[in-house]
Amino acid sequence: MYDMKNLEKFKLLEVHAPEVMKAFLVFDKMAWSDGAIPKKYKELIAVAVAMTTQCPYCIELHVERARKLDASDAELAETVLAAAALRAGSAVTHGTHAMK
Repeated sequence: MYDMKNLEKFKLLEVHAPEVMKAFLVFDKMAWSDGAIPKKYKELIAVAVAMTTQCPYCIELHVERARKLDASDAELAETVLAAAALRAGSAVTHGTHAMK
Protein backbone atom coordinates (compact mmCIF):
# COMPACT_ATOMS: atom_id res chain seq x y z
CA MET A 1 0.00 0.00 0.00
CA TYR A 2 2.71 2.46 0.92
CA ASP A 3 4.99 2.97 -2.05
CA MET A 4 6.89 6.21 -2.52
CA LYS A 5 5.93 6.04 -6.21
CA ASN A 6 2.38 6.85 -5.12
CA LEU A 7 3.54 10.41 -4.52
CA GLU A 8 3.78 10.78 -8.29
CA LYS A 9 -0.02 10.85 -8.21
CA PHE A 10 0.10 14.39 -6.81
CA LYS A 11 -0.14 15.34 -10.47
CA LEU A 12 -3.65 13.86 -10.54
CA LEU A 13 -4.65 16.15 -7.69
CA GLU A 14 -3.30 19.07 -9.72
CA VAL A 15 -5.34 17.94 -12.75
CA HIS A 16 -8.60 17.49 -10.85
CA ALA A 17 -8.31 20.33 -8.33
CA PRO A 18 -5.74 22.73 -9.80
CA GLU A 19 -6.55 25.86 -7.81
CA VAL A 20 -6.71 24.08 -4.47
CA MET A 21 -3.52 22.14 -5.15
CA LYS A 22 -1.75 25.30 -6.28
CA ALA A 23 -2.77 27.03 -3.04
CA PHE A 24 -1.64 24.03 -1.01
CA LEU A 25 1.78 23.97 -2.70
CA VAL A 26 2.29 27.69 -2.02
CA PHE A 27 1.29 27.18 1.62
CA ASP A 28 3.51 24.10 1.92
CA LYS A 29 6.53 25.94 0.49
CA MET A 30 6.05 28.80 2.94
CA ALA A 31 5.53 26.46 5.91
CA TRP A 32 8.88 24.74 5.27
CA SER A 33 10.93 27.86 4.60
CA ASP A 34 13.28 29.42 7.13
CA GLY A 35 11.54 31.73 9.56
CA ALA A 36 11.56 32.10 13.32
CA ILE A 37 12.25 28.35 13.29
CA PRO A 38 15.10 27.24 11.01
CA LYS A 39 14.37 24.59 8.35
CA LYS A 40 16.38 21.92 10.15
CA TYR A 41 14.28 22.24 13.29
CA LYS A 42 11.07 22.28 11.27
CA GLU A 43 12.15 19.01 9.67
CA LEU A 44 12.91 17.48 13.08
CA ILE A 45 9.46 18.61 14.26
CA ALA A 46 8.00 16.99 11.15
CA VAL A 47 9.82 13.75 11.92
CA ALA A 48 8.31 13.75 15.41
CA VAL A 49 4.83 14.43 14.05
CA ALA A 50 5.29 11.74 11.39
CA MET A 51 6.28 9.27 14.09
CA THR A 52 3.16 10.06 16.11
CA THR A 53 0.85 9.91 13.07
CA GLN A 54 2.78 6.88 11.79
CA CYS A 55 2.81 8.11 8.21
CA PRO A 56 5.52 6.18 6.33
CA TYR A 57 5.63 8.76 3.53
CA CYS A 58 6.22 11.61 5.97
CA ILE A 59 8.76 9.64 7.97
CA GLU A 60 10.83 8.88 4.88
CA LEU A 61 10.57 12.35 3.34
CA HIS A 62 11.22 14.36 6.49
CA VAL A 63 14.07 12.16 7.73
CA GLU A 64 15.68 12.56 4.30
CA ARG A 65 15.19 16.34 4.42
CA ALA A 66 16.53 16.54 7.99
CA ARG A 67 19.60 14.56 6.97
CA LYS A 68 20.22 16.93 4.06
CA LEU A 69 20.15 19.76 6.61
CA ASP A 70 22.83 17.95 8.62
CA ALA A 71 20.61 16.45 11.31
CA SER A 72 22.76 14.04 13.26
CA ASP A 73 21.93 10.54 14.43
CA ALA A 74 21.71 11.92 17.96
CA GLU A 75 19.23 14.62 16.91
CA LEU A 76 17.07 12.10 15.07
CA ALA A 77 17.21 9.66 17.98
CA GLU A 78 16.10 12.35 20.43
CA THR A 79 13.35 13.39 18.03
CA VAL A 80 12.07 9.82 17.80
CA LEU A 81 12.14 9.41 21.58
CA ALA A 82 10.40 12.76 22.14
CA ALA A 83 7.64 11.56 19.80
CA ALA A 84 7.46 8.28 21.71
CA ALA A 85 7.17 10.16 25.00
CA LEU A 86 4.38 12.28 23.56
CA ARG A 87 2.40 9.23 22.43
CA ALA A 88 2.97 7.49 25.75
CA GLY A 89 2.05 10.64 27.66
CA SER A 90 -1.13 10.92 25.68
CA ALA A 91 -2.09 7.36 26.60
CA VAL A 92 -1.39 8.06 30.27
CA THR A 93 -3.33 11.34 30.37
CA HIS A 94 -6.26 9.78 28.51
CA GLY A 95 -6.02 6.93 30.96
CA THR A 96 -7.23 9.28 33.66
CA HIS A 97 -10.70 8.93 32.12
CA ALA A 98 -10.64 5.28 33.17
CA MET A 99 -10.03 6.21 36.79
CA LYS A 100 -13.49 6.84 38.19
